[in-house]
Amino acid sequence: MTRLLYVKASPTGPRSRSSSVADAFADAFRERYPDMALDVLDLSTTALPPVGAPAVAAKKNAMSGSPSVGEEALAWQRTRDLVRRFTDADHYLFSVPMWNFGIPYLLKHFIDIVTQPGLTFRLDRQHGYRGLLAGRRACVVYTSGVYTPGCPPSFGVDFQAAYFNHWLAFLGVDPVIEVHLRPTDFTRSLAADLNRAREEARKAAHTI
Repeated sequence: MTRLLYVKASPTGPRSRSSSVADAFADAFRERYPDMALDVLDLSTTALPPVGAPAVAAKKNAMSGSPSVGEEALAWQRTRDLVRRFTDADHYLFSVPMWNFGIPYLLKHFIDIVTQPGLTFRLDRQHGYRGLLAGRRACVVYTSGVYTPGCPPSFGVDFQAAYFNHWLAFLGVDPVIEVHLRPTDFTRSLAADLNRAREEARKAAHTI
């Protein structure tokens, strides 16, 4: 069965433009795969496990092959539970608004939890990092209020798509289809731009 994990990084619910575009992808994807399993992970309403001292220690234990006990074992189990939810999917959909030229902090929190040695990547001391998610595919919806490619640096710089695309490639996710809606504040054609982005998302769902 095809499994799509839809990660929502915007906290604005039905007012979210990135989610509006991503929803169009999800709807079209279901048309393509009527029996698919859709898992929606709304980061603004999900209590993600903290990346505190026990979780960091547990990660180091995993890297060294040492067992975790007590709070560290509990932290590692919570980490593995979310990683399993992530790796069980074979397709990903992310709605990613630009926050302060980068990604929302809740999405970075999610990344820090699921990016784990031996689970989503490994380190080859001769050849470097190797992602363990080969065969997965993703669609990412990027939005920004002011920044748009080619704009002067005084209007913003892209640490959003550049970072997030690198992370997906690091894990081995390929291909990654990007749908952009920019800018959403400095435009007189937002409705038309939104419709265009939603149509791009629908087409992506039938080609990914």
